Amino acid sequence: MARFASVFPLVTARALDRPFTYTVEHDVEKGAVVRVRFGGRRVRGVVVEVSDEAPEGIDAKPVEAVLTRLPPALVDLALWLADYYGSTHGRALALVAPESATRRVERPQPAEREALDGEPAPAELTSEQEAALARIVGALDGGDGANLLLYGATGSGKTEVYLQACAAALERGLGSIVLVPEIALTPQALGRFRARFGGNVALLHSGLSDAERRDERERIASGEARVVVGARSAVFAPLRGLGLIVVDEEHDASYKQDSDPRYDARTVAAKRASLEGAVAVYGSATPRPESWAGLERLALGGRLGASLPPVRVIDLRHEAGYPLSAPLLRELGRVAENGGKAILLLNRRGIAPALHCRACGTTPRCRLCDVSLVLHADGRLHCHHCGFAEPAPQVCPACGSSELARLGAGTQRLERELAAALPGLVPIRLDADTAAVPGALAEALARFDATDRAVLVGTQMVAKGHHFSGVALAAVVDADTGLGLPDFRAEERTFQLLTQLAGRSGRDAPGRVLIQTFQPDARAIELAARHDVPGFLAGELDRRRELGYPPFRHLVRIVVSGPDATTADRALRELRGGLDSAELLGPAPLLRLRGRHRAQLVAKTESPRALAARAGRLLAAAAPAMRRAGLTAVVDVDPQSL
Repeated sequence: MARFASVFPLVTARALDRPFTYTVEHDVEKGAVVRVRFGGRRVRGVVVEVSDEAPEGIDAKPVEAVLTRLPPALVDLALWLADYYGSTHGRALALVAPESATRRVERPQPAEREALDGEPAPAELTSEQEAALARIVGALDGGDGANLLLYGATGSGKTEVYLQACAAALERGLGSIVLVPEIALTPQALGRFRARFGGNVALLHSGLSDAERRDERERIASGEARVVVGARSAVFAPLRGLGLIVVDEEHDASYKQDSDPRYDARTVAAKRASLEGAVAVYGSATPRPESWAGLERLALGGRLGASLPPVRVIDLRHEAGYPLSAPLLRELGRVAENGGKAILLLNRRGIAPALHCRACGTTPRCRLCDVSLVLHADGRLHCHHCGFAEPAPQVCPACGSSELARLGAGTQRLERELAAALPGLVPIRLDADTAAVPGALAEALARFDATDRAVLVGTQMVAKGHHFSGVALAAVVDADTGLGLPDFRAEERTFQLLTQLAGRSGRDAPGRVLIQTFQPDARAIELAARHDVPGFLAGELDRRRELGYPPFRHLVRIVVSGPDATTADRALRELRGGLDSAELLGPAPLLRLRGRHRAQLVAKTESPRALAARAGRLLAAAAPAMRRAGLTAVVDVDPQSL
């Protein structure tokens, strides 16, 4: 006898964001991904409930096919995600039921291609590692789940705790998901986990082809792979019998998705662990204030077998050279003379962040965005927001003067000046430009690992969790790039970046750290130079408590964009009138991007889910008028930048 299923079609329109009833065979249950007729077309949908009785007055049509089946817990996770982040259920369910590509020809698994060499297991754990592992295993055996913060300095042995916790989960017949914040970190993480678990490891991230992602998801769903390593989307891996979720480098803002649904994989990991009785372990040497205040801490202490390297702060107000000051050149010269490796961090791409006419003051700007164009090594000016590019002018386009100055420095200029000043060193650049080529990321990291007197030059990608032997020097070329941003997290991010980069040096040999800055007295720089993580977090929590920022209150950000600034501002002012229960900041204008004028409204609240739902209802009611005015709106719960 046919049964009746509530199916959410995987469509994006808010007006259609509700379940529809179809008939299904008796073996179809919650979690089935089906193909259905919907409004004259065929679409995929997800079964969220099955009943023996039809809703009154409904003439249900049958589903056309069952395409695949999801664990029911993933369906519950997606439904919660849609409500919490103010998205549609169709968009949220599409995260756990992505479109399947055609099967690819037989090729090596992506994990084999991308993994770097792993490391052997240590002979024994430290007492701190044993205590942390015992707490995690105890939570696994308890079956009630837990959210734990694994905190320790860089090189304190967090990865070994992850590995042994995954092994303990496997022994109990449970699977594990290991999240890293960026694709840049997957080659090393893969190498370590494959060295321990072999072909039992699957890889998931956005850099794989559609066919590769399909194959990896099939390996996971079938039980062939019980350990999943990947970036934020791996939190939705179709793993049955989940026991452990590891969120490595949990402080990293890359865990926040920047398109609808704007989920945070760290929050989603906690929810999935709660739904499945699993253990979530958040690891970092520089935890977020939210995690420091809210999670049970498992402390690993200092670096294994060595102390943290000394940090020297270079006051650029008294140095003539930029980006390579005299002290930095001397330290690089020691590497060239004595061997070893160095890492240089400059969190800007290109040759120069801007051109500036000395005669009239004009700076070439993007035609579509309110930002200056960045000079790149290809001789063109690029917009890093919309992708617009044009040839760099030889004279000022406004006044015709040839006095065009290059302001500041980016990674391409740093690479050039390093090669000219110290030809005995081998510069290897790692930024979004070089990593865009398939396979280039893993090749660059492998080359740096294998090359003596190599210098890894790059943006924040070089500071994130990499572990290479022989790094004698780590240097921040300009520590001020993020301090002046109008964001309450600016100091936190600067402190984390400096502390993380310092941790790349001196793991297996004496190391040195240099920080170049025009603001040597800034709190984030002073505390990072002392490796004082607890001191920084204590001060940051005091400041946020006073101002009502996370973790003491949640933020909900609503951004409206349109063809002109006036209509965007007016729409937010009308919306503000319907959200009078929260503390509201704005509307305030934002930078124009891709030809669209933008404004934002920020709410501080103890009930982000309710406020996001209220904003969603107001926006849905206003949708016809907003479409006519050319306006779009975004609701962002727990935003990572303002």
